[in-house]
Amino acid sequence: MTLLSQHTAPEQTRTVATAGPSAPPVLAVRDVRISDRVTEREIVRGVSFELTPGKAVGIVGESGSGKTLTCRAALGILPPHFEVTGGSVEIDGTDIATLTPPQWAALRGSTISAVFQDPASYLNPSIRVGAQIAEVVRVKKGLKRREARHRAVELLRAVRLSDPELVYGQYTYELSGGMLQRVLIAAAIAADPRALIADEATTALDVTVQAEILDLLAELRERSGLALVVVSHDLAVVAHLCDEVLVMRQGEVVEHGPTRAVLYDPQHEYTRLLIAEHDQYGLEKFLTPKEAS
Repeated sequence: MTLLSQHTAPEQTRTVATAGPSAPPVLAVRDVRISDRVTEREIVRGVSFELTPGKAVGIVGESGSGKTLTCRAALGILPPHFEVTGGSVEIDGTDIATLTPPQWAALRGSTISAVFQDPASYLNPSIRVGAQIAEVVRVKKGLKRREARHRAVELLRAVRLSDPELVYGQYTYELSGGMLQRVLIAAAIAADPRALIADEATTALDVTVQAEILDLLAELRERSGLALVVVSHDLAVVAHLCDEVLVMRQGEVVEHGPTRAVLYDPQHEYTRLLIAEHDQYGLEKFLTPKEAS
């Protein structure tokens, strides 16, 4: 069956059962609802998924579908006029609604971390990039200055920057977009988090660099058991990385299941539309014969 096969099944929200997790979830999002206090409108309606160690969950949908708000809710960084008005989010078994600011500070970076679309917005242009990573290591891991510098160089090497010693001493304006994204990933994994949210992390990059970043995330997942939430409007990105996918539209999950099932047998018209739009990027090349069976 090809990705563009047409189906006559009625539109429905589908959740495909998968095998029970072998470990407790690092992140559990259960029926989360998010409202805008200014307009009194519910923006996200009933999103649920679990993220266990080594698992990758993709969230796809058009701009404004609620993808980023869902992830910001999980990180406890919703914009001021938005709030979680239903459901729950648990990180490592703890309901985030009970967390104090110091507890949040301890969790971010060390248990759950994030990489966003525009790395320049999250890096200080007046401080050398290596020093910014070293500061994360000092604060989160308690290393001395020299140890933190050594660890920062190791992290820059781990994200495949060819001359990590040189990059350590450079400023953001001296680096390309792909290099900056690698620096941001290095900072995000500096404290050995168990889960990483990548929110449109490759959107602004050219195709070649995007593929390199996706391979890097896959390598980190395989090597360390890092759990991933991959937010994208591009189904090819999710097909490349994820075991499971949620398709969101206008604040709701319209389809949810194993990536291969959703991409090869989409039940909702919106999912079929996304697949048709993205077929030009060669979704099938990301799905091995084993996965397609």
